[in-house]
Amino acid sequence: MKRLTFLVCALLLTLGGIQAQKKQVDSKVDNDIYKFTMVNDLPATPIKNQSRSGTCWCYSTIAFLEAELLRTGKGEYDLAEMYVVRKNFEDKAEKYVRMHGQMTFSPGALFENALRTIRLYGLIPEEAYAGLNYGHDSHMHAELDAITEAYINAVIKNKKLTTAWKDGYSNILDAYLGKVPEKFTYKGVEYTPRNFMDMLGINVDDYVSITSFTHHPFYSKFVLEVPDNYFWGESYNVPLDEFIRIVNSSIEQGYTVGWDSDVSEKGFRHRDGYAVIPDKDDDLDQTSSDRARWEAESGNNKNKKKEEPKLEPIKEKVITQKLRQQLFDSYETVDDHLMLITGIAKDQNGNIFYKVKNSWGTDNSRYDGYLFASTPYVQCKTISILINKNAIPSDIRSKLGL
Repeated sequence: MKRLTFLVCALLLTLGGIQAQKKQVDSKVDNDIYKFTMVNDLPATPIKNQSRSGTCWCYSTIAFLEAELLRTGKGEYDLAEMYVVRKNFEDKAEKYVRMHGQMTFSPGALFENALRTIRLYGLIPEEAYAGLNYGHDSHMHAELDAITEAYINAVIKNKKLTTAWKDGYSNILDAYLGKVPEKFTYKGVEYTPRNFMDMLGINVDDYVSITSFTHHPFYSKFVLEVPDNYFWGESYNVPLDEFIRIVNSSIEQGYTVGWDSDVSEKGFRHRDGYAVIPDKDDDLDQTSSDRARWEAESGNNKNKKKEEPKLEPIKEKVITQKLRQQLFDSYETVDDHLMLITGIAKDQNGNIFYKVKNSWGTDNSRYDGYLFASTPYVQCKTISILINKNAIPSDIRSKLGL
């Protein structure tokens, strides 16, 4: 009888949890184009703000690892993005010099670059290295980026390397980001970056990059040809239908997904909380103008408020493997911004959207720093994803040799 009672209680708790997940997402405005209902909503650490720095690649990777720690029951950690940025900047400068300046020297990077840095140098908590050593309380890297680029180009222009250039470059990073501690104390225990990562139980080899392009064979690995992949990290290549299966399978099993995407599209609207690929650009423009016209007319005539327009979800393009490839080959899909997919939702018409954690803070955002990207948008505009290889469906994993 006790066992039966326990099973019934467990079943009720499970059903209650499922029901709790399937709740409508609150918005900051009443009249939305989209009404989202969560299907899978995974735990994630609080939204952070990269501010005026080109370090989304690190914020998204750290957000992914923090979510992994939550998933595995390790608890909530606030890991230091700028430590990884600092170590990456050091290695990037050395690579740039070795390449005689014939590679990108931008503040950007990919997931693979971040994982490489973490594998080599470990991790530290935010409280041990905030990277704010220049009189601001938020990250503003324009001056740092300009100075480091000018310095490293001057080193190359000299044509004969001195023994001082690395120290000079490191001193610049020290001045802006602060010196990296060899050891630090966290919750009463002394750590190095390497044994702190070991304590967390993070194994970088558990994570892989996946993409979907036809200019390389499927089920192979290749170096993704985007400028910020300056450490030549490799991605596994799968057909588009299997790519989406991997994303869905990961979320359904409780694994978040790192997302590298093009956000320069008219349909990417962080402020409005959604990203879509409209079938016709006019559909997107018309929706915006209808809303703006109603707001203006209502404001000008407060005594006779006009009825709100009936705004419907935007009709989207059907995305094929061929179209995806064409847009990448023509530079219409580019490596813009990296974020974290933390859930699956449906709109009022039953269309699947992915809940995305951004790193632009919580202001000027309808969903407090999150947005919802449609399936066509993810199919069309994804450069690559970062996932735990254990979340890949077994048949695809076998094809990839993982």
